[in-house]
Formats: sequence, structure tokens, C-alpha cells
Amino acid sequence: MDKSFHYLLMANQSLLHKKLLSGLSDTCLTLGQPKVLDYLKEHDGASQKEIAAGCYIEAASLTSVLSRMEEKGMIERRMLNGNRRSLYVFLTDFGRELLERVEKEFSDIEESVFAGITEEEQKHFMEIFVKIYDNMS
Repeated sequence: MDKSFHYLLMANQSLLHKKLLSGLSDTCLTLGQPKVLDYLKEHDGASQKEIAAGCYIEAASLTSVLSRMEEKGMIERRMLNGNRRSLYVFLTDFGRELLERVEKEFSDIEESVFAGITEEEQKHFMEIFVKIYDNMS
């Protein structure tokens, strides 16, 4: 197995997605939707542009993700202050229920990922991981 940084990062992201979707298999959520729900937790009423940036999703891809979420009743898009050019995205009650499931799955995954790793090691890893993120940004 390739142990380069880029390979392990991509492999871990893929494994995270698989584990997340497996844990949410009894819901109607598909890839991309948990991330949007998680973003809306702190940014309910965000514009589509803000969500795309915050979730690192291309605007065109986000439009289809949001359309499916709206069809399933997870979100609703509304105009604010009569501005017809911008739609803002809000969680519905159903979306909030799904968000609770997403939060639990993320928590369970993080618990299993850090099994056998001390709190000090976790803290050190996260400090470095944040630096890597900052460097890539």
C-alpha cells in the first residue's frame, strides 16, 4: 500500500464517506447531503454560494444536491427581503432530524478512528492537521 500523504488522505476520505453512508443507509441521504446538513447546523438560512464555499462543492453540483434535498423535504429555499436573485437555504424539521443522525454518525466514526490513540496524540494530530489545512488553503 502506498503510504504517501496524498494517497492516505484520499483513501481516508473515501473510507470516511463509505463508513458514513453505511451508517446512514436506513435514511434517504446520499453522498454530499450529510455535509450540507452539517454546514446548515451552524449556518441555517445561508445562501447557496455560502454553502458551496463552506462545503467545498462546485456551485453546479450543489444545485443538484439541494434540489434532491428539497424534493425529500430536508430543506427549503426561500427569498429574503424580496431579493429574487438569491435563494437562502433553511433546514426543515425533517432536515433537523436527519442532522441529528448525521452528527451521531460523525461522532461514532471519530470515536472509532481515534480508538487506541491518547488524547495528547489526538490533540497533536489535530494541531498538525489544521496547519496542513491552512497551508493548502
